[in-house]
Amino acid sequence: MSRHVKLRRATLTTAAALGALVLTALPAAATSTPAQIATSKTNGVTYLKSLQAADGSYAGSGLSNEWAFSAFASAGTAAVDVTPGGDASKNARTVYRNLLATSAWPSASPVVTDYERATLNGYAAGIDPARVSASRNLVADIYSYWQTAETGYFGPSANFNGTVFAALALNGAKTQAGGQRIPQSLRDSMIARLRANQHNDGGWNYSKAEGNATQLAATSDIDMTGAAMAALCVSGVPNTDTDIVQAKAFLKGKLVAGSGAFNSMFGVNTDSNGWAVSGLNACGINPQTGDFLTSMGKTPVDFLIAQQFNPGGGFKYLPSDTTPSAYASIDGLRAVAGGGFTATPPTPVTSGAPQWVGQSTFTSGTAAKLALTVDDGAGGLKVCSVSLTPTGTTTTLGAVLDAATSAATPSGCVTGVTPSSGTGTITTVNGKANSGSNTWKVSVDGSSFAAATRQQVINVGDTIAVRWGA
Repeated sequence: MSRHVKLRRATLTTAAALGALVLTALPAAATSTPAQIATSKTNGVTYLKSLQAADGSYAGSGLSNEWAFSAFASAGTAAVDVTPGGDASKNARTVYRNLLATSAWPSASPVVTDYERATLNGYAAGIDPARVSASRNLVADIYSYWQTAETGYFGPSANFNGTVFAALALNGAKTQAGGQRIPQSLRDSMIARLRANQHNDGGWNYSKAEGNATQLAATSDIDMTGAAMAALCVSGVPNTDTDIVQAKAFLKGKLVAGSGAFNSMFGVNTDSNGWAVSGLNACGINPQTGDFLTSMGKTPVDFLIAQQFNPGGGFKYLPSDTTPSAYASIDGLRAVAGGGFTATPPTPVTSGAPQWVGQSTFTSGTAAKLALTVDDGAGGLKVCSVSLTPTGTTTTLGAVLDAATSAATPSGCVTGVTPSSGTGTITTVNGKANSGSNTWKVSVDGSSFAAATRQQVINVGDTIAVRWGA
């Protein structure tokens, strides 16, 4: 991807004159057909399979190709079915999961986008991101980067892309049952920051613009506009929303009539087109009709397919390139296949291979993390990763809240709980007591809120939301 610098990936037409009759007849015929798209997907998957290392890996130290998992899933290929030389013991999913579970991953100095990237791609590979292993919970890892002084941001707010990809990861990586795992209050907080950073021209950029008139007036970036509009849509914002309509208009204004490319600040290229099309896909906006079918009958998908080598299947980055690029091939395939920035893992064809894998219980004595939000019902939202060492295969809500008083990142998520031991209904959190019908309630992995009790069973990887209200 051309912009994976921010996601820990270092990367950096003249139209023929047409008569009026041709101009009126060409558009419908020039749109890429289902057959062309199917061929592009088949060949693209073949190329991405060729990127797998002999040990089965797509990721490791340095530059990585793990975004291939989001492209595979979008194209209908399960990561567990991708093997080097047919060796199922080295299938891509198992190798990637083992990497994510190691204590040395991602690095000695991780950033929030490391965990967001892993969440999006692990989910697409069929790995429950909250249950990678007994000690690895990627959702909790992301929660640990919550900015208490600038609620709604994840990671330093100056690097706005960290918040965009937090929204993509936390909303896009659903539970194994397909449910939304994070509470609406957290979604709303991120949505507010995404809206506040939209530039005057309708798009977005990688850096923070909120509160800065100069930045808000700056020209937006094609790639980040695709990612940010996708982040809004996966967060529940409809494609009829004013901000999505404005983003759509920005992209439309950057279309090159003769090719269907978007005129990026980096020049026309596959990665920018791929991110923009993935944004449109995530919002349910057809990139081949209406505003995205040019006067010369070209669409963004046409441009992407024209960038693909066939039958080899790889995509070139620039139109002038003579060899394929791994990142461009990933971005191009995912977009052509109709994907956003992640996708539900397909059902594997490998006999006995499940659609999902994930840790099923805590391991007694092994340190673990859980994702926790505490909503006081008055606009005060706290978000944190809680560290604890279970003494059994499950733990309790009381034990999690107790641990949060001293072992939460960021700190201050929980300052006190009543009762402070034993069992029973939780009556006070952070000094706020139950009052009439307004009481402390709990939701786990997006379940309906119910009365919060200390003895509530909590399992490995549960995403916990505690809320005061009716």
